[in-house]
Amino acid sequence: MKARMKNPAMVLPDAMTGIQQLYKAMHQGGVPATTLELVHLRASQINGCCACVDAGVQSARKAGETDYRLLRVVAWRETDLFTDAERAALALTEAATRLADRPEAVTDAIWDEAADHFDEKGLAAIILMIATTNFFNRINTTIKEPAGASWS
Repeated sequence: MKARMKNPAMVLPDAMTGIQQLYKAMHQGGVPATTLELVHLRASQINGCCACVDAGVQSARKAGETDYRLLRVVAWRETDLFTDAERAALALTEAATRLADRPEAVTDAIWDEAADHFDEKGLAAIILMIATTNFFNRINTTIKEPAGASWS
């Protein structure tokens, strides 16, 4: 598969500067890097973004995540491999990614569970990761970015 065009974040160089600042901020929120990578991977799976799934698996491995757990992210509710905090982050990810599925996508119950595990900075980091991942999922599926793409 070949992309329809070069990634827009590479076409407009100032876009990448802002994106890099977002990632820097996310990683200052106190959330473990592996949790942020699980969030990225789950949103990308939901959105069917092969480029982001591929990149997410690679980033998660670099952060110390195991293939055993990564293969089970898609069915995280049916396994005990994830901590309560990771499960709360994954539930928030699914709700915030599937906004069109129901009127109140991010319910108080989902929010409260996440807030039980993460402080305001942590929640901010997770929400920014969800939003940024959805941003890239939409770009990459639109331009048909193939798995294994290089964004440098």
